[in-house]
Amino acid sequence: MFVVFEGIDGSGKTTVSNKVAGKLRDTGLHVEHLREGGKFASRVTQAIREFGRDSRNFDLTPQAEFFLYVTRDVQLLDEMTRPALGKSDIVIADRFLYSAEIIGRFGRDLPEAWVRPVLAAAARDLEPDLVILVDIDPHIARARRRVAKVMTSDKRPPSRKGLSGVGMQQRFRAGYRELAAREPQRWVVVDNDQDLSLTVERVFALIEDAYKGGAPAAIERFRKDAITAPHRTPVPLSTAQDALAEFLRRVDQRAVREPHVAAYLLGGLFGAGADQRRKQLADSASDMILSGLSGLTDPVSWELRDLLKAKHPGRVARTLGSLARLHPRAPALRAELGKSVPVDVMLSMDSWDSDEAWALRDRLWGEFSDVVVGSLLRIDTPRAWALREKWLASKDAAAFTVYENARVICKSISGLDTDRAWDIRKGARDEAPISVVASLKGMMSDKAWKWRDRYLERAPKAVFDTISEVDDARAWDMRERLVGRCKEAVDSMFGLDGERAWKLRQGFADVWPSTVVKSLGALSSTPPGIKLIERQLRRYADNISLLKHAAAIALGAHLDPELGVD
Repeated sequence: MFVVFEGIDGSGKTTVSNKVAGKLRDTGLHVEHLREGGKFASRVTQAIREFGRDSRNFDLTPQAEFFLYVTRDVQLLDEMTRPALGKSDIVIADRFLYSAEIIGRFGRDLPEAWVRPVLAAAARDLEPDLVILVDIDPHIARARRRVAKVMTSDKRPPSRKGLSGVGMQQRFRAGYRELAAREPQRWVVVDNDQDLSLTVERVFALIEDAYKGGAPAAIERFRKDAITAPHRTPVPLSTAQDALAEFLRRVDQRAVREPHVAAYLLGGLFGAGADQRRKQLADSASDMILSGLSGLTDPVSWELRDLLKAKHPGRVARTLGSLARLHPRAPALRAELGKSVPVDVMLSMDSWDSDEAWALRDRLWGEFSDVVVGSLLRIDTPRAWALREKWLASKDAAAFTVYENARVICKSISGLDTDRAWDIRKGARDEAPISVVASLKGMMSDKAWKWRDRYLERAPKAVFDTISEVDDARAWDMRERLVGRCKEAVDSMFGLDGERAWKLRQGFADVWPSTVVKSLGALSSTPPGIKLIERQLRRYADNISLLKHAAAIALGAHLDPELGVD
């Protein structure tokens, strides 16, 4: 029997499929999992996946990308799947040709009539007996991915798919649901927003039943036996205070089974209700509590830093950026942490041209020159340039041929519009193109706009980050071009007033329900802002991201565009 798991990134399909495979083996069945532990069984397939993920290849056209995904799956089918079907009781695949269809049709808008014949030729009559769509709200899926990234200190460059922005996952989910509705005799949808063990048990029982009595009958029984959650009448919401109460209720629910996700949801928030929960989660989810403290200067945030500094000195040090580094309590804490985690302290002093920052740079130069150079962003002084040139000379040709080096030097020149900075961007462009784009943040020269325009279609998320809060006609033209597909276009107008801003908020309030509220900033207290918040809460009270941003408004904590769950 051939079983396929599908779902958006962060849905939990890989985790569920691996756990189910283990339980099936425990019953004595011979089970072949083609992506055991998260890696494809075929080395060639895994290599193709990494190529497609690599952001350096972001110039791939939609058609070429589609064929790449098909190639990946054909290699796995021929090398692993077909042979395994001849010798195993059950073969489990984490993704099939459906993934290529999803990214082609729903991600890149390729015509169905063009995509489907290619997929049929690639499959050569092989179809799964059972397809399990592991379904999850994209906001929660993103929260889980962010948690995993923090917990594993994942420093990989962003994936190509990620460059298109968060909206891509929402389109993927809609696409998967459409495919499931197209073939109900083969597909089942499993909600994974519950305790993981329950999801695993349900899927295990379904596959075991399908193996014994055939997939169609098992699918029918699965649907009949589906547990219907107790109906809860939605609480009518109309104000930010209403949203705060509902948001905190949901955080409490999430904390029982996923404390790290609950802590992530609290990131950037402080004040009544949020403070109590941050303290409660400080022990069980300390990493995520600290990741949400960045720049915060309220009393409870300082209390949490003091509480966790012995256990997590590095993470505490990195929360001292932005406004927090100017707080009266910051110098003493930096001095204390600088004895054990000076590199993390340096990371909190990015772009700071103070005597304190330079003293630490001098101390760290010999052993941690990469961190020192990376901290020079937006500093356009002879002293800073001398250090950059010294670093470049020490790396020689490797400054631009090794990704990490190219990333560091691009970070170092962020916001700088000099001829030398442009030479460096050109040198780093092939190895670290997204870092080059990120370095344009805040730059308003014609050359900067030309580079943004070059990268906009392939890496809109990165481009929009460079024009956050920019009120310029060229920025508005870019936002209006892509706002229907890229929610970061709305993110980038954080706090901006004016006719074009409100036209986008009102025109796309049903496309990006939470982001239009997030974009208000201080405008949330104006009559148009209050009216928009009330409208969104009446229509989208189940949207956890909207609840968070409305809760932030109730607490008086206008979230930075980088924070949140949408």
